[in-house]
Amino acid sequence: MTRKWNVSAVLLDMDGTLLDTEKVYFDSLVASLAAFGFTDDVTTLCHAMVGLPGSECEAMLVERYGGDFPLADVNKAFVANRDARFQPGLPLKDGAIELLDALQAADCPMAIVTSSSRRTADEHLALAGIRSRFENILTRDDVTRGKPSPDLYLLAASRLRAVPESCVAIEDSNHGVTAAHAAGAITIMVPDMVPPTEESRARCTAVVADLNAVVEMLRKHGGLTDASR
Repeated sequence: MTRKWNVSAVLLDMDGTLLDTEKVYFDSLVASLAAFGFTDDVTTLCHAMVGLPGSECEAMLVERYGGDFPLADVNKAFVANRDARFQPGLPLKDGAIELLDALQAADCPMAIVTSSSRRTADEHLALAGIRSRFENILTRDDVTRGKPSPDLYLLAASRLRAVPESCVAIEDSNHGVTAAHAAGAITIMVPDMVPPTEESRARCTAVVADLNAVVEMLRKHGGLTDASR
């Protein structure tokens, strides 16, 4: 018999989960580093940044390249590269609209839980055409400790007046999975650029291919019931 979940809310990571942005961030950072002569093997470093707040990514760069690393200039180049790539529009991940439609039909509370800043979250959700779908957006600006700390997920559950154990968290990164699991949420991983570690697999209720599979899981386990029926 399929085990039913008592789902009070769904908590959604943004970059790499709903928005197809991680490759853009990766390519933009690699191009920015190369422009300033940093052409060593940065792939592993950039992959390690996926899911982390910007301040921690900056600290990783300074730690690797030293105190004279031109952080402000690289950041400026990164933003310019990123925004140029987003100019035609910001793409959604496969199944994003289907998931949001299903949650809305079920009248299921939901929130964005992201390592991005509030300004970036608002801008990018608007560029993707889904900003109006969210009343609750939790960002790195709302907590002292970002992912992989559980603080953002704990705050999101509190805002929605739900216990974390009754929340389903959907993440694409290992850092995000660590945060959601530590908060006690039912954690589903939809890997994007970086595959799940064995630790992440152990922390997740499921690892699935796309957000359409998340919809099916929620329906199977009782997390979605069409409120209009």
